[in-house]
Amino acid sequence: MRFHTRKWVKPEDLNPNETLFGGRLLQWVDEEAALYTMVQFENKSLVTKFISDVNFQDSAKQGDIIEIGIEVTKFGVTSLTLRCEVRNMMTRSTIISIEKIIMVNLGEDGKPAPHGKTKVEFVRDRLG
Repeated sequence: MRFHTRKWVKPEDLNPNETLFGGRLLQWVDEEAALYTMVQFENKSLVTKFISDVNFQDSAKQGDIIEIGIEVTKFGVTSLTLRCEVRNMMTRSTIISIEKIIMVNLGEDGKPAPHGKTKVEFVRDRLG
């Protein structure tokens, strides 16, 4: 799994227990999944269709740096299925894992549209 994004846990990210608020973490995960998918589809028009159970395994505190990892598990005709893990950058402790996030490519009409992709592509390879 590649860890693409780091986030610094700040006071505004905390819940009343002074640990990272789960809703904030899921916002970051959804955003990361969308950005990753935009790069793969080469299209900014997409939606999150499904997020499976979120397994909260550990917490993060103010000042911690977390990493969000994404990997592709399946290319569908109009979709991309991802797996996600969020971990503490310093301790490598898993904070959450999500086995399935499904992102759907949209056409100009706002309906699911084929994306034509079959494998992970890296931007550096498109530029060469």
